[in-house]
Amino acid sequence: MKVPNHIAIIMDGNGRWARSRGLPRTAGHKAGVENVKKIVRASKKQGIKVLTIFAFSTENWNRPRDEVNLLFSYLESFLEGYRTELIEEDIRLKVIGRRDRIALRIVRKIEEIETITHANKSFTFIIALDYGGRWDIVEAVKKMTGEDTVKATADISEVSLARFLSLGEFPDPDLLIRTSGEQRISNFLLWNLAYSEFYFPNVHWPDFSDAELAKAIALYGERERRFGAV
Repeated sequence: MKVPNHIAIIMDGNGRWARSRGLPRTAGHKAGVENVKKIVRASKKQGIKVLTIFAFSTENWNRPRDEVNLLFSYLESFLEGYRTELIEEDIRLKVIGRRDRIALRIVRKIEEIETITHANKSFTFIIALDYGGRWDIVEAVKKMTGEDTVKATADISEVSLARFLSLGEFPDPDLLIRTSGEQRISNFLLWNLAYSEFYFPNVHWPDFSDAELAKAIALYGERERRFGAV
């Protein structure tokens, strides 16, 4: 069976999952965080090499302050509790996105875990945090042009620019999954998703199981990727 090398996931539906059970939104976010490790394990078992999840967008700061604080509290606990498994399972952690708006103690924790897992080769787990696709492209242009704008502009190409994107060292996602049935990409990996296959299961993220992932991979295997050709 054809297996995607890189899967990207927009984890949608935590709030609706909670509401359908008469629970507060916070319960949905907690269940969503708990599901992340399960899907990382399942992805690795399925032969996926890279998994990127959309954890927090540049627009998510517009949510209520209490909810934002809770999300970052869950993230901090997740990172601390996941460190040992990342090392033991030979998983590299990389976090992409802005860091200037995130609490310094969390940034330091991210940097520490990125450093100690950098040489891990079996699987790469990428968290998009305070990330936006438009921001990513603008930052790539800034990095590429630097001070010599005239020379850099003359040298710009798709290949050269792509190297400066947040996922510059990784292959583009073969498959994008957005849970909860919503059919939009919400400013996620705008450049990198140009030729990705899309799958929108009508399942909220906390209920997205190993079996649901296997179904997504099987459906991907049935598709013919043409990349603009006939």
